[in-house]
Amino acid sequence: MVAWRRYLHQHPELSFQEKETSRWIADRLREIGCEVREGVGGYGLVATVHGTKPGPAIALRTDIDALPIQDEKDTDYISTVPGVMHACGHDAHTATMLAIAACYQSNRDEFAGERRLLFQPAEEVSPGGAIGMIKDGALAGIDAVYGVHLWTPIPYGIVATRPGPFMAAPDEIYIDIVGKGGHGALPHETIDAVFVGSAMVQALQSIVSRSMNPLDPVVVTIGSFHAGSTANVIAERCRLTGTVRTFNDDVRALVRQRLESVVSHTASMYGASAYLEYRYGYPTVVNDAKEAERFFKVAADAFGAEAVKESTLIMAGEDFTYYLREVPGCFMFVGAGNPECGATFPHHHPRFDIDERAMLKSAKLMMAMAEDFAAETLSGRIES
Repeated sequence: MVAWRRYLHQHPELSFQEKETSRWIADRLREIGCEVREGVGGYGLVATVHGTKPGPAIALRTDIDALPIQDEKDTDYISTVPGVMHACGHDAHTATMLAIAACYQSNRDEFAGERRLLFQPAEEVSPGGAIGMIKDGALAGIDAVYGVHLWTPIPYGIVATRPGPFMAAPDEIYIDIVGKGGHGALPHETIDAVFVGSAMVQALQSIVSRSMNPLDPVVVTIGSFHAGSTANVIAERCRLTGTVRTFNDDVRALVRQRLESVVSHTASMYGASAYLEYRYGYPTVVNDAKEAERFFKVAADAFGAEAVKESTLIMAGEDFTYYLREVPGCFMFVGAGNPECGATFPHHHPRFDIDERAMLKSAKLMMAMAEDFAAETLSGRIES
Protein backbone atom coordinates (compact mmCIF):
# COMPACT_ATOMS: atom_id res chain seq x y z
CA MET A 1 0.00 0.00 0.00
CA VAL A 2 2.83 2.42 0.79
CA ALA A 3 4.45 1.85 -2.60
CA TRP A 4 1.16 2.28 -4.45
CA ARG A 5 0.26 5.37 -2.45
CA ARG A 6 3.62 7.04 -3.06
CA TYR A 7 3.48 6.34 -6.80
CA LEU A 8 0.03 7.96 -6.98
CA HIS A 9 1.25 10.86 -4.86
CA GLN A 10 3.99 11.53 -7.39
CA HIS A 11 1.58 11.36 -10.35
CA PRO A 12 -1.60 13.24 -9.38
CA GLU A 13 -4.37 14.25 -11.79
CA LEU A 14 -7.15 16.78 -11.30
CA SER A 15 -10.87 16.04 -11.12
CA PHE A 16 -12.38 14.87 -14.43
CA GLN A 17 -8.82 14.46 -15.82
CA GLU A 18 -7.80 11.18 -14.14
CA LYS A 19 -7.05 9.32 -17.40
CA GLU A 20 -3.61 7.94 -16.52
CA THR A 21 -4.56 7.34 -12.89
CA SER A 22 -7.53 5.28 -14.04
CA ARG A 23 -5.39 3.29 -16.49
CA TRP A 24 -2.79 2.61 -13.79
CA ILE A 25 -5.44 1.40 -11.35
CA ALA A 26 -6.97 -0.87 -13.99
CA ASP A 27 -3.55 -2.43 -14.66
CA ARG A 28 -3.03 -3.13 -10.95
CA LEU A 29 -6.51 -4.63 -10.59
CA ARG A 30 -5.94 -6.97 -13.53
CA GLU A 31 -2.62 -8.04 -12.05
CA ILE A 32 -4.52 -8.87 -8.87
CA GLY A 33 -7.02 -10.88 -10.91
CA CYS A 34 -10.16 -8.80 -10.48
CA GLU A 35 -12.92 -8.25 -13.01
CA VAL A 36 -12.62 -4.61 -14.06
CA ARG A 37 -15.07 -2.28 -15.77
CA GLU A 38 -13.55 0.98 -16.97
CA GLY A 39 -15.14 4.26 -18.05
CA VAL A 40 -17.78 4.25 -15.32
CA GLY A 41 -19.00 7.79 -14.82
CA GLY A 42 -16.01 9.15 -16.74
CA TYR A 43 -12.66 7.83 -15.55
CA GLY A 44 -14.19 5.70 -12.80
CA LEU A 45 -13.66 1.97 -12.43
CA VAL A 46 -15.62 -0.86 -10.86
CA ALA A 47 -13.72 -3.95 -9.69
CA THR A 48 -15.73 -7.03 -8.79
CA VAL A 49 -14.73 -10.02 -6.68
CA HIS A 50 -17.14 -12.94 -6.16
CA GLY A 51 -16.96 -15.25 -3.19
CA THR A 52 -17.41 -18.97 -3.74
CA LYS A 53 -20.69 -18.96 -1.76
CA PRO A 54 -23.90 -17.00 -2.44
CA GLY A 55 -24.47 -13.89 -0.38
CA PRO A 56 -25.10 -10.14 -0.44
CA ALA A 57 -23.54 -7.61 -2.81
CA ILE A 58 -21.60 -4.98 -0.86
CA ALA A 59 -19.87 -1.92 -2.33
CA LEU A 60 -16.78 -0.19 -0.98
CA ARG A 61 -15.88 3.20 -2.44
CA THR A 62 -12.71 5.23 -2.86
CA ASP A 63 -11.87 8.49 -4.68
CA ILE A 64 -8.93 8.99 -7.06
CA ASP A 65 -8.63 12.71 -7.93
CA ALA A 66 -6.12 15.33 -6.74
CA LEU A 67 -6.20 19.09 -6.14
CA PRO A 68 -4.77 22.22 -7.87
CA ILE A 69 -2.21 22.82 -5.11
CA GLN A 70 1.60 23.03 -5.31
CA ASP A 71 3.21 20.27 -3.23
CA GLU A 72 5.62 21.86 -0.74
CA LYS A 73 6.62 18.81 1.31
CA ASP A 74 10.23 17.80 1.75
CA THR A 75 9.89 14.11 0.88
CA ASP A 76 11.21 11.77 -1.80
CA TYR A 77 7.64 11.14 -3.02
CA ILE A 78 6.71 14.78 -3.65
CA SER A 79 4.36 15.40 -6.59
CA THR A 80 6.10 15.55 -9.97
CA VAL A 81 3.23 17.57 -11.50
CA PRO A 82 3.59 21.34 -11.00
CA GLY A 83 0.61 22.84 -9.24
CA VAL A 84 -1.15 19.51 -8.63
CA MET A 85 -0.98 17.29 -5.56
CA HIS A 86 -2.88 14.75 -3.50
CA ALA A 87 -3.61 17.10 -0.62
CA CYS A 88 -6.61 15.23 0.75
CA GLY A 89 -5.52 11.59 0.99
CA HIS A 90 -7.17 10.20 -2.12
CA ASP A 91 -3.89 8.55 -3.13
CA ALA A 92 -3.94 6.62 0.15
CA HIS A 93 -7.64 5.84 -0.25
CA THR A 94 -6.91 4.32 -3.65
CA ALA A 95 -3.94 2.30 -2.39
CA THR A 96 -6.11 0.99 0.44
CA MET A 97 -8.80 -0.14 -1.97
CA LEU A 98 -6.25 -1.94 -4.13
CA ALA A 99 -5.10 -3.82 -1.04
CA ILE A 100 -8.71 -4.73 -0.26
CA ALA A 101 -9.09 -6.01 -3.81
CA ALA A 102 -5.99 -8.18 -3.44
CA CYS A 103 -7.17 -9.53 -0.09
CA TYR A 104 -10.63 -10.47 -1.35
CA GLN A 105 -9.33 -11.93 -4.60
CA SER A 106 -6.88 -14.21 -2.80
CA ASN A 107 -9.47 -15.29 -0.21
CA ARG A 108 -12.53 -15.97 -2.33
CA ASP A 109 -13.31 -19.13 -0.32
CA GLU A 110 -13.57 -17.05 2.84
CA PHE A 111 -16.51 -14.79 1.98
CA ALA A 112 -19.99 -15.03 0.51
CA GLY A 113 -21.53 -12.91 -2.20
CA GLU A 114 -20.06 -10.03 -4.20
CA ARG A 115 -17.65 -7.30 -3.16
CA ARG A 116 -17.81 -4.39 -5.58
CA LEU A 117 -14.99 -1.87 -5.29
CA LEU A 118 -15.74 1.60 -6.66
CA PHE A 119 -12.83 3.81 -7.76
CA GLN A 120 -14.56 7.16 -8.20
CA PRO A 121 -13.22 10.19 -10.08
CA ALA A 122 -13.89 13.86 -9.32
CA GLU A 123 -14.87 13.91 -5.67
CA GLU A 124 -13.28 17.33 -5.17
CA VAL A 125 -15.29 19.31 -7.74
CA SER A 126 -19.07 19.68 -7.83
CA PRO A 127 -21.17 18.07 -9.29
CA GLY A 128 -18.69 15.30 -8.42
CA GLY A 129 -18.18 11.84 -9.84
CA ALA A 130 -20.60 9.84 -7.70
CA ILE A 131 -23.66 10.79 -9.75
CA GLY A 132 -22.07 9.54 -12.96
CA MET A 133 -20.94 6.30 -11.30
CA ILE A 134 -24.48 5.65 -10.08
CA LYS A 135 -25.99 6.45 -13.48
CA ASP A 136 -23.61 3.94 -15.03
CA GLY A 137 -24.82 1.19 -12.72
CA ALA A 138 -22.15 1.16 -10.04
CA LEU A 139 -24.76 0.44 -7.36
CA ALA A 140 -27.04 -1.87 -9.34
CA GLY A 141 -28.00 -4.78 -7.10
CA ILE A 142 -25.96 -3.51 -4.15
CA ASP A 143 -27.24 -4.15 -0.63
CA ALA A 144 -24.94 -1.81 1.35
CA VAL A 145 -22.15 0.68 0.74
CA TYR A 146 -19.24 1.85 2.90
CA GLY A 147 -16.52 4.45 2.54
CA VAL A 148 -13.62 5.81 4.60
CA HIS A 149 -11.80 9.13 4.64
CA LEU A 150 -8.35 9.25 6.21
CA TRP A 151 -8.47 12.35 8.42
CA THR A 152 -5.42 14.14 9.82
CA PRO A 153 -7.34 16.21 12.41
CA ILE A 154 -7.91 12.84 14.14
CA PRO A 155 -4.77 11.17 15.53
CA TYR A 156 -3.58 7.85 14.18
CA GLY A 157 -5.23 4.96 15.99
CA ILE A 158 -8.66 6.60 16.35
CA VAL A 159 -11.70 5.90 14.15
CA ALA A 160 -14.93 7.87 14.17
CA THR A 161 -18.32 8.50 12.63
CA ARG A 162 -21.82 9.46 13.76
CA PRO A 163 -25.38 8.40 12.90
CA GLY A 164 -27.57 10.71 10.84
CA PRO A 165 -26.20 14.01 9.49
CA PHE A 166 -22.40 13.83 9.47
CA MET A 167 -20.85 16.11 6.82
CA ALA A 168 -22.22 19.42 5.58
CA ALA A 169 -23.81 20.52 2.32
CA PRO A 170 -21.08 22.71 0.72
CA ASP A 171 -22.62 25.42 -1.49
CA GLU A 172 -20.74 28.14 -3.40
CA ILE A 173 -21.61 31.83 -3.73
CA TYR A 174 -20.44 34.37 -6.32
CA ILE A 175 -21.31 38.05 -5.88
CA ASP A 176 -20.62 40.66 -8.58
CA ILE A 177 -20.90 44.32 -7.54
CA VAL A 178 -21.11 47.11 -10.11
CA GLY A 179 -20.58 50.73 -9.04
CA LYS A 180 -19.16 53.73 -10.87
CA GLY A 181 -15.42 54.08 -11.26
CA GLY A 182 -13.43 57.28 -11.24
CA HIS A 183 -10.38 59.20 -10.03
CA GLY A 184 -9.20 58.44 -6.51
CA ALA A 185 -9.15 62.17 -5.75
CA LEU A 186 -12.84 62.60 -6.61
CA PRO A 187 -14.72 59.96 -4.59
CA HIS A 188 -17.92 62.04 -4.58
CA GLU A 189 -18.25 61.45 -8.32
CA THR A 190 -18.04 57.67 -7.98
CA ILE A 191 -19.74 54.65 -6.46
CA ASP A 192 -16.84 52.81 -4.87
CA ALA A 193 -17.17 49.06 -5.47
CA VAL A 194 -14.43 48.34 -2.91
CA PHE A 195 -16.36 50.22 -0.24
CA VAL A 196 -19.60 48.47 -1.16
CA GLY A 197 -17.88 45.09 -1.16
CA SER A 198 -16.35 45.76 2.26
CA ALA A 199 -19.73 46.71 3.69
CA MET A 200 -21.25 43.61 2.13
CA VAL A 201 -18.68 41.28 3.70
CA GLN A 202 -19.47 42.75 7.10
CA ALA A 203 -23.23 42.52 6.54
CA LEU A 204 -23.06 38.90 5.36
CA GLN A 205 -21.59 37.84 8.70
CA SER A 206 -24.80 38.96 10.41
CA ILE A 207 -26.69 36.13 8.65
CA VAL A 208 -25.21 33.53 10.98
CA SER A 209 -25.04 35.71 14.09
CA ARG A 210 -28.51 37.29 13.84
CA SER A 211 -30.71 35.32 11.42
CA MET A 212 -29.91 31.71 12.32
CA ASN A 213 -30.88 29.69 15.35
CA PRO A 214 -27.67 29.36 17.42
CA LEU A 215 -28.38 25.62 17.72
CA ASP A 216 -28.18 25.13 13.92
CA PRO A 217 -24.60 24.71 12.62
CA VAL A 218 -24.06 27.18 9.77
CA VAL A 219 -21.00 28.71 8.11
CA VAL A 220 -20.96 31.65 5.68
CA THR A 221 -17.41 32.39 4.52
CA ILE A 222 -16.18 34.93 1.96
CA GLY A 223 -12.96 33.45 0.65
CA SER A 224 -11.93 35.95 -2.04
CA PHE A 225 -12.34 39.68 -2.71
CA HIS A 226 -11.22 41.00 -6.10
CA ALA A 227 -11.45 44.68 -7.07
CA GLY A 228 -9.39 47.47 -8.55
CA SER A 229 -6.05 47.56 -10.30
CA THR A 230 -4.15 50.61 -9.09
CA ALA A 231 -3.84 52.98 -6.11
CA ASN A 232 -5.42 56.17 -7.49
CA VAL A 233 -8.46 54.73 -9.29
CA ILE A 234 -11.73 53.95 -7.54
CA ALA A 235 -12.88 50.54 -8.69
CA GLU A 236 -16.10 50.19 -10.63
CA ARG A 237 -16.42 46.43 -10.10
CA CYS A 238 -15.86 44.00 -7.27
CA ARG A 239 -16.26 40.23 -7.06
CA LEU A 240 -16.72 38.25 -3.86
CA THR A 241 -16.69 34.46 -3.74
CA GLY A 242 -17.42 32.22 -0.80
CA THR A 243 -19.05 29.14 0.62
CA VAL A 244 -22.10 28.24 2.70
CA ARG A 245 -22.14 25.11 4.88
CA THR A 246 -25.36 23.72 6.38
CA PHE A 247 -26.83 20.41 7.62
CA ASN A 248 -30.54 21.08 7.18
CA ASP A 249 -32.51 21.82 4.00
CA ASP A 250 -34.72 24.41 5.71
CA VAL A 251 -31.67 26.22 7.09
CA ARG A 252 -30.03 26.00 3.67
CA ALA A 253 -33.05 27.69 2.07
CA LEU A 254 -33.16 30.40 4.74
CA VAL A 255 -29.46 31.19 4.30
CA ARG A 256 -29.94 31.62 0.58
CA GLN A 257 -32.95 33.87 1.14
CA ARG A 258 -31.02 36.05 3.58
CA LEU A 259 -28.02 36.19 1.25
CA GLU A 260 -30.17 37.48 -1.58
CA SER A 261 -31.69 40.12 0.68
CA VAL A 262 -28.39 41.31 2.20
CA VAL A 263 -26.65 41.48 -1.18
CA SER A 264 -29.49 43.40 -2.83
CA HIS A 265 -30.12 45.87 -0.01
CA THR A 266 -26.46 46.56 0.80
CA ALA A 267 -25.72 47.39 -2.82
CA SER A 268 -28.85 49.54 -3.10
CA MET A 269 -27.97 51.46 0.05
CA TYR A 270 -24.79 52.74 -1.63
CA GLY A 271 -26.24 53.21 -5.13
CA ALA A 272 -24.55 50.15 -6.62
CA SER A 273 -25.92 47.04 -8.29
CA ALA A 274 -25.12 43.50 -7.17
CA TYR A 275 -25.80 40.03 -8.57
CA LEU A 276 -25.69 36.82 -6.55
CA GLU A 277 -25.06 33.40 -8.09
CA TYR A 278 -25.80 30.59 -5.64
CA ARG A 279 -24.49 27.17 -6.67
CA TYR A 280 -25.77 24.17 -4.76
CA GLY A 281 -23.10 21.63 -3.86
CA TYR A 282 -23.43 18.11 -2.50
CA PRO A 283 -26.30 17.38 -0.11
CA THR A 284 -25.56 16.63 3.54
CA VAL A 285 -23.92 13.26 4.20
CA VAL A 286 -26.46 11.31 6.27
CA ASN A 287 -25.35 7.96 7.68
CA ASP A 288 -27.88 5.18 8.03
CA ALA A 289 -28.57 4.77 11.75
CA LYS A 290 -28.28 0.97 11.72
CA GLU A 291 -25.06 1.04 9.73
CA ALA A 292 -23.56 3.65 12.06
CA GLU A 293 -24.49 1.36 14.97
CA ARG A 294 -22.67 -1.44 13.12
CA PHE A 295 -19.58 0.76 12.93
CA PHE A 296 -19.43 1.24 16.71
CA LYS A 297 -19.70 -2.52 17.29
CA VAL A 298 -17.34 -3.62 14.53
CA ALA A 299 -14.69 -0.95 15.15
CA ALA A 300 -14.61 -1.69 18.89
CA ASP A 301 -14.09 -5.38 18.13
CA ALA A 302 -11.31 -4.59 15.65
CA PHE A 303 -9.42 -1.80 17.44
CA GLY A 304 -10.67 -1.68 21.03
CA ALA A 305 -13.40 0.50 22.52
CA GLU A 306 -10.93 3.24 23.47
CA ALA A 307 -10.08 3.78 19.79
CA VAL A 308 -13.69 4.39 18.70
CA LYS A 309 -15.24 7.86 18.94
CA GLU A 310 -18.48 9.53 17.93
CA SER A 311 -17.48 12.31 15.58
CA THR A 312 -18.58 15.90 15.83
CA LEU A 313 -20.40 17.36 12.85
CA ILE A 314 -17.91 17.99 10.02
CA MET A 315 -18.31 21.16 7.94
CA ALA A 316 -16.50 19.64 4.95
CA GLY A 317 -18.62 18.11 2.18
CA GLU A 318 -18.51 14.73 0.40
CA ASP A 319 -20.35 13.34 -2.61
CA PHE A 320 -20.49 9.94 -0.88
CA THR A 321 -23.89 11.29 0.12
CA TYR A 322 -25.30 10.26 -3.27
CA TYR A 323 -24.51 6.58 -2.60
CA LEU A 324 -26.18 6.81 0.81
CA ARG A 325 -29.31 8.14 -0.86
CA GLU A 326 -29.51 4.95 -2.93
CA VAL A 327 -28.65 2.17 -0.44
CA PRO A 328 -27.95 1.87 3.31
CA GLY A 329 -24.40 2.57 4.33
CA CYS A 330 -21.94 4.48 6.45
CA PHE A 331 -19.13 6.96 5.84
CA MET A 332 -16.33 6.78 8.39
CA PHE A 333 -13.14 8.60 9.40
CA VAL A 334 -9.84 6.91 10.19
CA GLY A 335 -7.31 9.01 12.04
CA ALA A 336 -4.16 9.74 10.03
CA GLY A 337 -2.57 12.59 11.98
CA ASN A 338 0.81 12.14 13.67
CA PRO A 339 3.37 14.87 14.49
CA GLU A 340 6.18 12.30 14.47
CA CYS A 341 5.89 11.79 10.71
CA GLY A 342 4.88 15.35 9.76
CA ALA A 343 1.19 14.52 9.40
CA THR A 344 0.03 17.67 11.18
CA PHE A 345 -1.20 19.87 8.34
CA PRO A 346 -4.89 20.18 7.46
CA HIS A 347 -6.44 18.76 4.34
CA HIS A 348 -5.91 20.89 1.20
CA HIS A 349 -2.65 22.29 2.62
CA PRO A 350 0.53 22.38 0.44
CA ARG A 351 2.37 20.30 3.06
CA PHE A 352 -0.40 17.81 3.72
CA ASP A 353 0.72 14.27 4.51
CA ILE A 354 -0.58 11.25 6.44
CA ASP A 355 0.61 8.54 8.77
CA GLU A 356 0.64 5.76 6.19
CA ARG A 357 -0.12 3.11 8.82
CA ALA A 358 -3.68 4.45 8.77
CA MET A 359 -4.22 2.73 5.43
CA LEU A 360 -4.12 -0.69 7.09
CA LYS A 361 -6.69 0.37 9.69
CA SER A 362 -8.87 1.74 6.90
CA ALA A 363 -8.72 -1.55 4.97
CA LYS A 364 -9.51 -3.57 8.10
CA LEU A 365 -12.44 -1.30 8.98
CA MET A 366 -14.12 -1.41 5.58
CA MET A 367 -13.71 -5.17 5.26
CA ALA A 368 -14.97 -5.71 8.82
CA MET A 369 -18.07 -3.63 8.05
CA ALA A 370 -18.72 -5.60 4.86
CA GLU A 371 -18.26 -9.00 6.49
CA ASP A 372 -20.42 -8.13 9.49
CA PHE A 373 -23.20 -7.00 7.15
CA ALA A 374 -22.81 -10.22 5.15
CA ALA A 375 -22.89 -12.39 8.28
CA GLU A 376 -26.02 -10.67 9.54
CA THR A 377 -27.72 -10.98 6.15
CA LEU A 378 -26.88 -14.68 5.80
CA SER A 379 -28.01 -15.33 9.38
CA GLY A 380 -31.32 -13.66 8.62
CA ARG A 381 -31.79 -15.76 5.49
CA ILE A 382 -31.07 -18.95 7.39
CA GLU A 383 -33.52 -18.04 10.17
CA SER A 384 -36.25 -17.20 7.67
